[in-house]
Amino acid sequence: MVYDLIIIGSGPAGLSAAVYAKRAGLETLVIEKNYMSGGQVLNTYEVDNYLGLPGINGFDMGMQFRAHADKLEVTFAEGEVTGLTDGEVKTVHTTSGKYEAHAVIMAMGAEHAKLGVPGEEKLSGRGVSYCATCDGAFFKGKVVAVVGGGDVALEDAAFLARYCDKVYVIHRRDEFRGAMILQKQLKSLENVEILYSHILEEICGEEQVQELVLWDKKAGAKKHIPVAGVFIAVGMNPNTGWVPDFVEKDERGYIKAGEEGISNIPGIFVAGDARTKHLRQIITAVSDGANAAISAATYVGQLKLKY
Repeated sequence: MVYDLIIIGSGPAGLSAAVYAKRAGLETLVIEKNYMSGGQVLNTYEVDNYLGLPGINGFDMGMQFRAHADKLEVTFAEGEVTGLTDGEVKTVHTTSGKYEAHAVIMAMGAEHAKLGVPGEEKLSGRGVSYCATCDGAFFKGKVVAVVGGGDVALEDAAFLARYCDKVYVIHRRDEFRGAMILQKQLKSLENVEILYSHILEEICGEEQVQELVLWDKKAGAKKHIPVAGVFIAVGMNPNTGWVPDFVEKDERGYIKAGEEGISNIPGIFVAGDARTKHLRQIITAVSDGANAAISAATYVGQLKLKY
């Protein structure tokens, strides 16, 4: 069959788009590569800045988002998208088959960026982690480090300080980029040591992380610190590697679109962390999904008026 709309991804942006699309009367299919909807929010221990739901568990939030879509009887399919063919009817190619629709919303989100330092890949899952809320409990009573200087890094460090004996925060610059309230919170914690102007050069260990090799930019010397784990929080990369070149992206791979989610190709829209924008949060992803769905509904409605 040819759907009115296919939504790629079922994180907050994709699920929000699905709810708005169904309410707009669109025959909608959501394609998700993972066995569970929710996206990154599933790995968030606590969400404290979503309006009206302070302190909600991230997993619970993700399940509530999916339940809302299920209540509206949104159709879901599991499969990883591998390509997209343009036309008045778009074809979405996946590992589980191909699907057709008049409009497509890309809501694939983004994934954690890697440092690319020696030992990172070898020890991934053995002390190297990209999700403090997922793996922090394994390091209770131990010494760990967080690499990064944005909101996520500061939040991760504060979270880990609840369980770990000591938390190093390693940042290559001489000041953080994260929110001031998070900086103040972190600096008030006695078991947190901040290492400004330090660069992580190597992660050492045989079967598990044992030591980090740092470069102290101001001292011009190497520093070795023993740790049981290192949490890397240095940003995200959009999951747009498969997106065809005819869809315009910026130099980092984010799909170019304004708040209405309209790409350079008629009938192709984008929502959430894969879109070019300043703030990537759950609340902005949900907003993106709503905007993109309304844009898609307008497009599909105009298309049907032609016949």
